[in-house]
Formats: sequence, C-alpha cells, structure tokens
Amino acid sequence: MIPNLTTRYLGLELRNPFIVGASPFSDNLTSCAALEEAGASAIVLRSLFAEQFELEQRALVHHTETSGESFSEAASYFPRYEEYQLGPDQYLRRIKSLKKLLRIPVIASLNGRELGSWVGCAQQFEDSGADAIELNLYQLATSPELDADQVEVEMLHIVRAVVSSVNIPVAVKLSPFHTTMTNFALALEQSGAAGLVLFNRFYQPDFNIEDLEVVPHLKLSDSSELLLRLRWLSIISPHAKSSLACSGGVHTAEDSIKAILAGAHGIQVVSALLKHGPAFLTVLLNGLRTWMTERGYVSVEEFRGAMNLKRCPDPAAHERANYIRILQSWRV
Repeated sequence: MIPNLTTRYLGLELRNPFIVGASPFSDNLTSCAALEEAGASAIVLRSLFAEQFELEQRALVHHTETSGESFSEAASYFPRYEEYQLGPDQYLRRIKSLKKLLRIPVIASLNGRELGSWVGCAQQFEDSGADAIELNLYQLATSPELDADQVEVEMLHIVRAVVSSVNIPVAVKLSPFHTTMTNFALALEQSGAAGLVLFNRFYQPDFNIEDLEVVPHLKLSDSSELLLRLRWLSIISPHAKSSLACSGGVHTAEDSIKAILAGAHGIQVVSALLKHGPAFLTVLLNGLRTWMTERGYVSVEEFRGAMNLKRCPDPAAHERANYIRILQSWRV
C-alpha cells in the first residue's frame, strides 16, 4: 500500500508535509511551477517588510535623511526602496499570479516588529487570494530599558491585530530566544494564531576589520540546525492545538522524519532546494515514503509526535538528565 502523506497545516489540506519556505523562489513563476511539479505542497512568498510601507509613505526616507545629518552611516542601515525585490503593489500582483498558476496553497509573508500601518496589509493579502499569512515577528531587543514582557506583549498585540483583520489562517514565525517558549506559544494560540513556525533563522552580520564596517553575511542552513527545532517541537507539540511547522535544518528525508516524530505538521525547506534545485523535493518525498513503507505506517498522522515529550513522565527531568549525561560523557 502506498503511504498517505497528506497532512493538515493551518486548517489547509496539504498533499504532503513539504512546504517551500519564504525564499527567492517565489520571485520566479517558472521556479514556482517546477516546485509544484516536484511535489511541493504549499509555497510561502518572500517576506514583505514593514519598512517598505514606511518607505512608501516617506516616513523611513525622512528618518534616514534626518539622522544622516548627524551620523553619516545611518542612511545605509536599511535597503533603499529599489533594493527590495517586490514593493507592496507588486507583492499583491505576485499573489494573484501565483494563485492563477498553482494548484497548491500560496502563503503570504509579512515581516514587522511593532504595530503600524503595515498590519493592514494582511487584508490586502487576503483580497489578493492568499490562502494564509505567515507573520514573521523579527524583534531584536537591543535597548537595556526594554524588558522581556514588553517585547512579548507587543508581539501578541500584533498577532491579535492581524488575526482580527482577516478570515484566513495566520501562522507566527518565531525566534528561539524566548524565556518561556511553551508559555509564549500557547499565548500566541490564545491570541488567534493558527500555527507556529519554528524557527526564524537570523543572518548574523560579520565585521570587516580592514574598513571597520559591518557587512551582511548569508549562510545557508545545514542539518545541525535541526536539533534546536526538534527539541522545541517535542516540548511544545503535546500542549499546542495549533499547527506546527519546522523551518531550518531539513536537508535529508531522515531530517524530515525526525521533525514529524517531534510533532511537526509541516516542514519548510529552503536551503536544500537552493543547493540542489526543485527536483530535490522528489528525493525527500521518496525517502519519506520508503521509511513509512518499511515500518508499516499507512499515514503521516500515525507517527506524528511519536517522540515528543508527552511520552516522558517527567519532561523536565528528561531534559536535565540528557544535559548532564552529555557533559559527563566527555573525556580528555
């Protein structure tokens, strides 16, 4: 019997767990068609940033020009308007084009860090045909006067504002840097999030020591990054009613199987596809089918969450014991 790979993510029926995450792929209609043909079950568009709305309204332009008078590098911190791949109007047209081209769900991505007019764009995403929205809350708290509660309260306000403005599901893409991750995950659910994406990848800047400049640095993920996702998927999944997606570190069929065992409904893949091309999705799908067939699994749902911490009578002790055992195993 051929295994049934279908899964439900954000209330959407997907033909398999493999979702193409936010990436440059969505910029090219031919690439999107190739991804669907190779087996992608949904595609997330490249993020639209809150700063783009501020640029359109000349708020950010005014800010950078004003600050530039006192500090010459200030204007170079953010991209210029023309450096963004898609402006707000182009983004809406891209959603419409993809909806005409593809049969799989199209998920729009909105990236911001504080409440503002950009939140209202969620309604325009829905009007353009998006099947869901991925809300990317990239918040880097650098002020010593800002406490953790303020950061999370602001995020919850944003989620409620976006969710209340649309009738399509909203997923929240998180960073792993929250003090009580499970508590915050459930608070996001209560604020209306239909799903959580674990985790955002932060592209850390590097230093040019010759010119004393901060330079952008892009590094694609590898399988080692999956471990952090597995840990939190396995901790959160027994408690969450919303959908969970693993984003980052899935490069092999084995990686995807681990993510499902930890509790993932969806698996977002980007770096592996950038390295190997859209056809690599068939390798992942075939590997998942083979593993399921060899073990007699008829559906993905049969083994989803089979290795989460719900099976452990004392999850806190399990985590602590694993930590101690690893440290004590080293010898010199």
